[in-house]
Amino acid sequence: MEYHESTLQQDMTEPLMQQDEKGNISFEEDDDLTPRNTSQNGSLGVVWLSTTVAVWGSFQFGCCVHYSSPTQTAIRKDLKLSLAEYSVFASILAIGAMTGGLTSGHISNFIGRKGTMRVAAIFCIIGWLAIGFAEGVLLLDIGRMCTGYGIGVFSYVKVPVFIAEIAPKDLRGGFTSSNELMIQVGGSITYLLGTVLTWRMLALVGLIPSLMLILGMFFVPESPRWLVMVGQQREFEASLQRLRGKDADISFEASEIQEYTEKLQQMPKIRLLDLFQKRYLHSVIIGVGLMLFKQFGGISAIGSYASATLELAGFSSGKFGTIVIGLCQIPVTIIAVALMDRCGRRPLLLVSSVGTFLGTFLIGVAFYLKDHELVLKLIPMMVLAGVLIYFWSFASGIGSASWVIMSEIFPLNVKGAAGSLAIWANWFGSWAVSYTFNYLISWSSSGAFFLYSAVSAAAILFVAKLVPETRRRTLEEIQAHMLFSNSHS
Repeated sequence: MEYHESTLQQDMTEPLMQQDEKGNISFEEDDDLTPRNTSQNGSLGVVWLSTTVAVWGSFQFGCCVHYSSPTQTAIRKDLKLSLAEYSVFASILAIGAMTGGLTSGHISNFIGRKGTMRVAAIFCIIGWLAIGFAEGVLLLDIGRMCTGYGIGVFSYVKVPVFIAEIAPKDLRGGFTSSNELMIQVGGSITYLLGTVLTWRMLALVGLIPSLMLILGMFFVPESPRWLVMVGQQREFEASLQRLRGKDADISFEASEIQEYTEKLQQMPKIRLLDLFQKRYLHSVIIGVGLMLFKQFGGISAIGSYASATLELAGFSSGKFGTIVIGLCQIPVTIIAVALMDRCGRRPLLLVSSVGTFLGTFLIGVAFYLKDHELVLKLIPMMVLAGVLIYFWSFASGIGSASWVIMSEIFPLNVKGAAGSLAIWANWFGSWAVSYTFNYLISWSSSGAFFLYSAVSAAAILFVAKLVPETRRRTLEEIQAHMLFSNSHS
């Protein structure tokens, strides 16, 4: 068995690695001047179409996550909710998303990426209807949990996996990070509409992204990597040809995908505990670690309670700050998408983590000064500046690059289980942070944000020490490299 596994692993690393006569292994770098994949000479029209349809789920993600921020005061007043009941409503989204994350891998492996996205959209539709027509806390929470389940499935199966599996390697980062762009667009529009619409109308507006996705799925191909994984050879070739253009030569890419998939399928079935084997451990640590650092850095707290935070800082209403946040997030995310395949994932992650540290630290300092009644006139603008720095930094790096890297580092045979674990970690962190935020603020408003800044500081060290650069490598090359590094660590 050991001989079989080591031989298989050596085969899987080709053509990324070469072995000399003495048995020494060396890495072969990609030459940007030498085309490795002639299929990229074709058209990208269908890739653009497929990505455009898929990111409606990202838009839905942003709407769901940020819905609780502009609606907090109105929902509590209309339904007479206590602070504890509203904290449950805001955080129960993550409970549903954890469930969705744990089941998404198995569902996607069974019915495909497109079918799973349709299932997620249906759950979101049911959830928004329940919220929109809720007359009490029970239906409100059920609806919130249903939307959570839907976006828990969306967050891994739709993007980045679906987009990563259909995009050419040189453009994969930009296409995949469009996920974060549309999350920010969805969140920003929710912030803005929340200042003019009632909370019930805003819930019904949330139906639109899921309806658009279900309709658009009729016009896009299935992931070719999933098709070859389930043995649909003819459909695999047709899907890949359609994605690369009818005049493109897909022979090299098709053979590379098929050969790699066949070798992976020779390996035993993966259970959750198997992910902690040495060969997969590095990938799992990176995928899960990025999700935990991202969440415990405070994004769910700041995103869900932005209006309340600004009011606590001294603004008469959170609407002004909410509008500013909504308008400023989108341009920064567009820049991040443009830089993803130019600067690489690691630099963006490092710069982003430094920025989230500075943003939360500034908010902590502002509330510390407020507690001691110092420079009170500057406190509101200091908090708004800290929130904006945090959102800008998050959107420019860790918000998008973490999803991109997670979609790239897991081998195909563990992608379902490993992705589900990473998504569970992401949503567990989201639940823990959003549920405890009000209690932390009651304990110490400055201490809460200093705690988030400490997590961002630790994230800088984590990225610098453990996270590899994946830019301009095929998925097969990245995953072979991860397996090789695990076996020699």
